[in-house]
Amino acid sequence: MRGKKAAARQAVKTGAKGASSGKDFAQEDIVRLKPFLGMRPGVYLAAIYATAIVAVIFFALFFPGVARPGAPVAFSSEPSGAALRVDGAYMATSPARVFVPAGARAIEVALPGFEPFVAELAIPRRAFGSRPFSRAYRLDVALVAPDPLRPLALAAEEYALWSFGGEASDVWQTPRSLSEGAYRAGSGLSREDSAGIVAAASRFAGSRSALRDLVRAASLSDSGGASPSPLGLASTVAGIAAFLDSSPAAAPWLSGLLQGEALAALESSPWSARQAEIIGGLDALESLAPSPTARVEVGGLGFVGIDGGQIAPGGFGAIESVDSFFFAATQVSQAFFDEFLRENPFWRRDNLDELVARELATDDYLADFGILSPGGGWSTPGVNAISWHAADAFCRWLSAFLPAELAGWEVRLPTEAEWEFAARSARSGANFGGVSAPGGGSWEWCAEPFSPLPFFPAPDWAIAAVGSPERPLRGGSWLHASGESSLSTRGFLPPAACSPFVSFRPVIARAKGDS
Repeated sequence: MRGKKAAARQAVKTGAKGASSGKDFAQEDIVRLKPFLGMRPGVYLAAIYATAIVAVIFFALFFPGVARPGAPVAFSSEPSGAALRVDGAYMATSPARVFVPAGARAIEVALPGFEPFVAELAIPRRAFGSRPFSRAYRLDVALVAPDPLRPLALAAEEYALWSFGGEASDVWQTPRSLSEGAYRAGSGLSREDSAGIVAAASRFAGSRSALRDLVRAASLSDSGGASPSPLGLASTVAGIAAFLDSSPAAAPWLSGLLQGEALAALESSPWSARQAEIIGGLDALESLAPSPTARVEVGGLGFVGIDGGQIAPGGFGAIESVDSFFFAATQVSQAFFDEFLRENPFWRRDNLDELVARELATDDYLADFGILSPGGGWSTPGVNAISWHAADAFCRWLSAFLPAELAGWEVRLPTEAEWEFAARSARSGANFGGVSAPGGGSWEWCAEPFSPLPFFPAPDWAIAAVGSPERPLRGGSWLHASGESSLSTRGFLPPAACSPFVSFRPVIARAKGDS
């Protein structure tokens, strides 16, 4: 033990000696600051520190207000989802917190279907503490809808437009337009009106995402835009069940949307089997026109009178009644349409720029498609490359030439039910008044807005309010292979579209409001 202590004392002495000799450890360097511009180091170091502190204070408390004067605004609206525009530029959607530059600012809060809120907001030019001690201004706006039906109808119109995009995916999502509209409409809309719009929107529920939005909208509509109660949810479920039961085609429609256990439960349900039986028996309920009842000529175009009856159009799973009407024996010819153009120069091709600007036609309107044009070799005699709007204008022009005995009637495009009723009647009867059987020539425009699921019942006013970005086509064209299309085949195009494969034939029917 004594030997170890002695060795340790010797090691300490050796280390101390090495440190004093500078051979084993580096020597310490001493730096001495020199005067600068006649100032001692202590003076100009204090000045540097003071400048740094002032700079920090300036950039923290003053610079933000000098470089970007203004203040944050906490923005909210009732209903939410409104757009905030400052001096005409979009800023945010409520609720949000946005920075508004200093000065007198024109504020606009807008939401489809509501009166826009317009005001002037004075934001002060505050310099000190504008960032860490900012004053948040509040902008709370309660929007008013002059027509309580309008917000929901606009939302349903947007819902219909999105429905043509197909099923949503991981990279493409559709907005919940319809349910947002039901929330915005709130309790200001009667339950009957909201149910009518939702029913009309259901005619576009062709995807799972659209179905989810539809169910959510039905629930919000029943609860006046508020969160539904358990009792309210039960009422909504009962209403949905009754709505589905009103159309036999609802079962195959649901089969195309549901998956997994839900699909298996549907297909094995007695309700689905009962709906299939109803669809199978619809043909026996049809009563087509047996023969023409009269013939009338208007402006050189022949029409055949057709008694009304019942038809299950397009295999939709519903019987539809058709009133008596007159059906054009042929499509409108190019020569006859030229007469319309001579009296209505607005619709001539040399006015194409204005027609396109007003979305009444596309660039192909009345274009020369060579052999695809009337008389060019392959197409039917009917005028083609004509938009739905131009065909509708022609019908209104021809109404002025109706004979006196047809007072209270009008010339218009046929509904899909009228078109199929006439076409199938002509197919079933020999020489049906000289009617050229539709189909196999050119597609033909129909009157009403196109909906993918027309078998769902809805009030006429609601269908018109929702509208559609497309118009229906019937008949197919010579371009289709034999058997590819039938009298139940449906097509659709935007009403401004012009195609060498599309023509039209009018009908004469009682004007709305006349018995």
